[in-house]
Amino acid sequence: MSTALVVIDVQNDFCTGPAVAAKFDGDTTAVESAAAGAARAVDAARAHDVEVVFVRFEGDAAYQGPSWRQRDAASGKRPKCVTGSWGAEFHNLTPAPGERVFTKRACFDAFLNPEFAASIDAFDQLVFAGLYTDVCVDSTARTAFQKGLHITVLADCTTALRLPNDTILGFMAALYGARITTLAEEEELWRASSTVSA
Repeated sequence: MSTALVVIDVQNDFCTGPAVAAKFDGDTTAVESAAAGAARAVDAARAHDVEVVFVRFEGDAAYQGPSWRQRDAASGKRPKCVTGSWGAEFHNLTPAPGERVFTKRACFDAFLNPEFAASIDAFDQLVFAGLYTDVCVDSTARTAFQKGLHITVLADCTTALRLPNDTILGFMAALYGARITTLAEEEELWRASSTVSA
């Protein structure tokens, strides 16, 4: 089975700073742990020749549709991960030469980028890490499932924004048949697959 690790939105505006702290009542432990886990997942995937695909968000007002702008105006939200800003940069992650990076412009689902959608046709299984389980990870996994792809979520390499993480992971397992696992367990499968391939 052809597998890709899809790393979603591990960017400064989603990982650190006062706005992130406010969303988590001052305790950013879960976000920090998820971001660190995603970085470890990237290292592990590279070590076992699993392709790594990076997805990033850009939320510039110019990219937002009317409903997005209306929501932000009503709630006083400012655009996140503005193109070219520090907030849009990857957080403690650097794509290696040759690794693909796809941009979502004011949307949750990476498949809304046609280039991402076309590139994923080469895989049977997507392994997800990144932020947030109940927003962009779920949105992208949902479309992947509907396209016939097998879904794996690394529970220790992501966290949720609005819902309890266990709740959304359970939802994904029930609705998409997602395999919920840890990086250590997934790396064992990658290691075994590398051995067989060798």
